[in-house]
Amino acid sequence: MKYFYSGLLLMAHAATALASEAAAEDDKGFWYAQTSVYTRHFSPDPKHNNNQDLINLERNEASGLVYGGATFRNSFSQRSYYVYAGKRYDLGDSPFYVKVTAGALQGYRGKYRDKIPLNRFGVAPAIIPSVGVNVGPVASELVLLGFNAAMLTAGVRF
Repeated sequence: MKYFYSGLLLMAHAATALASEAAAEDDKGFWYAQTSVYTRHFSPDPKHNNNQDLINLERNEASGLVYGGATFRNSFSQRSYYVYAGKRYDLGDSPFYVKVTAGALQGYRGKYRDKIPLNRFGVAPAIIPSVGVNVGPVASELVLLGFNAAMLTAGVRF
C-alpha cells in the first residue's frame, strides 16, 4: 500500500508542476505516469480484487514508440509487475489515441499461477490494448486486461 501512496504523491507533485504548462508532447516525446481508478471483471468472483493500486511510468517517443514498467495488485491481490514496449497511434488531430503494448508479466504465484496463460516459470507474455484521451497534461485510458477485465486509469504527462 505504501507504493500506491508514494505513486499518488509523485503524480500529484507532477500534476502541480505541470498545471501552468502545456503538455510536454513535442518532437522529443514525453513521460506518462498513471494509476488505476476503476476495474471491472467481466465474470465477477468474490475472490477478485478490483483495486489494482497501479503505479505505471511510461516513456512515449515522438515516433509513437512506448516503453515502461508497472507494478500493481493482480486479480488475486498479489503484487505483480509488467515491463513492456509497444506503439501509440494518435487519431488525427483529436485528443484520442490507441495503444498496444507487449511485455513480460510476473506475479501470479501459488494456486493462481495458471490463471494467466504461459506462466509456467512465473513470468508470462502479455499483450495489452488500450484506448485513451488526453487534455493538456492529463490523460485517461480504458485498458483491456485480456478477456477477464477492463481498467480505467488516470495519469499525467510530463
